[in-house]
Amino acid sequence: MAINSLALAEKLTTELDKLFVQKAKTGFFADNAMRAKFVGAGTVLLPDVAFSGLGDYDRDTGFPGGSITVSNTPYELTMDRGRSFQLDAQDYDETGIPGLAGQVMGEFIRTKVVPETDAYVLSKLSSLAVTKSHTVAVGASSTLDADIYKMLIDAILGVQDAAGSDEELVAFVDSTVFSAIMNSEVLSKTLVASEFKHGDINLIVKSVNGVPILHVPSARMKTAYTFYDGTSNPGGTAPDERPGGFVPTADANNIGLIVMPKKAASLVRKTEKVRVWTPDQNQDADAWKFQYRLYYDLLIKKSNEDSIYTYTYTSA
Repeated sequence: MAINSLALAEKLTTELDKLFVQKAKTGFFADNAMRAKFVGAGTVLLPDVAFSGLGDYDRDTGFPGGSITVSNTPYELTMDRGRSFQLDAQDYDETGIPGLAGQVMGEFIRTKVVPETDAYVLSKLSSLAVTKSHTVAVGASSTLDADIYKMLIDAILGVQDAAGSDEELVAFVDSTVFSAIMNSEVLSKTLVASEFKHGDINLIVKSVNGVPILHVPSARMKTAYTFYDGTSNPGGTAPDERPGGFVPTADANNIGLIVMPKKAASLVRKTEKVRVWTPDQNQDADAWKFQYRLYYDLLIKKSNEDSIYTYTYTSA
């Protein structure tokens, strides 16, 4: 690869990494320190520590015995995604290929990578909360608009009971719940504008009791998705997976709300890479070739699993 082409790829990777963190609703989970633990492997062992509680001190026998249990839990990266694109050598104008490449790949990150990553992360968080029975719900004879304040406060208190009242929390909501919050007479009196650090930028968001409310597009707030492989076309009633991307599964529910500590999960991106070939280097066509790869997963340590609450519902 030519030096200038290599420099372009390195610059694109750096800029796209920043764009990902800033645009993804879940981008603040990115943990580059943990990424280093996965060097040379797709699985890493992280310790979970359990202690015996306090006992009575005896003036004759002294301290009561206790134990420390360290269990190494394996965490595996499961999402290895990528795409290859070609731009014909004649398709860029006098602004030059660096400008065009940045625009094209930036748009790809914004419209394809960010939505899919958010969908995967949020569905995984909500599914864990459901498995743990950490859910809030609308009363049997009530409505979302009437119960939204109680549901939100119940979820916040549930998280604080598990994680402590001093933890910094965050709430993700879909459009239905966000509308209910904004229209709530009770919540409208307690909503305030606050800063929320998201990557290298500070966002101004609505918050309740100090908990930022992040409004997520509803398409990214489903309990389960199918992630297309980008190559298969089995025919019949099976979907054509060649377009790639993701779709909700047929039995997926809507995620209305997730409340959790901001530090309870880590979005580990072992690889986010852009490779670039010039038209002269490209053996397939007289075109610039770009390849994008993202190898990642959301990791939640066992000690944090009880600190996530959710509200899910079926479509009317």
